[in-house]
Amino acid sequence: MINLKDKKIIVTGGAGFLGNYVVKKLKERNCKEIFIPIIDEYDLRDINAIKRMYHDAKADIVIHLAAVVGGIGANRENPATFFYDNLIMGAQLMEQARLNNIEKFVAIGTICAYPKFTPVPFKEEDLWNGYPEETNAPYGLAKKMLLVQSQAYRSQYNFNSIFLLPVNLYGPGDNFNPKSSHVIPALIKKIYEAKVNGYDEVVVWGTGKATREFFYVEDCAEAIILATEKYNKPDPINIGAGFEISIKDLANKIKNIIGFEGGIIWDTTKPDGQPRRCLDITKALNEFGFEAKTSFEVGLKKTIDWYRKVSNIERLC
Repeated sequence: MINLKDKKIIVTGGAGFLGNYVVKKLKERNCKEIFIPIIDEYDLRDINAIKRMYHDAKADIVIHLAAVVGGIGANRENPATFFYDNLIMGAQLMEQARLNNIEKFVAIGTICAYPKFTPVPFKEEDLWNGYPEETNAPYGLAKKMLLVQSQAYRSQYNFNSIFLLPVNLYGPGDNFNPKSSHVIPALIKKIYEAKVNGYDEVVVWGTGKATREFFYVEDCAEAIILATEKYNKPDPINIGAGFEISIKDLANKIKNIIGFEGGIIWDTTKPDGQPRRCLDITKALNEFGFEAKTSFEVGLKKTIDWYRKVSNIERLC
């Protein structure tokens, strides 16, 4: 087990949604030296910026959270950007980590790396048994290359890199921009705005039949820290909550918590994305003792309450 208290740690994406929670968890473990590269100073697509970051940070461990991400719409509009930016960031960060004798590199993948028709629950052994869902494939495959690189570097260089596969995240502080948000913040914003403005209905993409698993962001941060401390093997590891819910049921839950009394119209001309998503999370429990603590109902209410407060502040400004 690595005692993180005594380590210098780079957290790429440390100022982002998940990154804020990971940094908080590190501080709870009394980590004193956490280096967060800000894009204005260190553009991680630029090899020279990466070299400068490693020189400045003099780190022992890298937790690579930085990514160019978005929902189905953003993925459809920017497939080349999502592929290139994520691929080039990951490949160069890991290579320079090796050259700088980094003790451990923690790579964060994505549920989008799994094949479109993976049997549920998704097992790590199924990761290569087909092509990802088309709208997410460029992003998913770019992140999946971190696994290939991680295993190759362990084999050839004995470089300690691990690869984690989180499922869809949600929680306070999520991205609520309708152009790039994922399904939970998108639905919360749409339904809350409908209630505030007195609309009779909201329109939601797809049929509502697709299912998703959702993982509370604070639980995800804890899983990442536990893996950083305890896991040192080449095999990918799922991290999640181990349940699934249909988008239709999700929309109704959000509608009920917010108190919106209008209707939900399903725009079936828009894609559903991957038909089902739910992880087998046995290995995370067995390998580093992780089990999600936050129930979906509690996490969803916390997220909606946070968004209500932020929205009310914005309206008053």
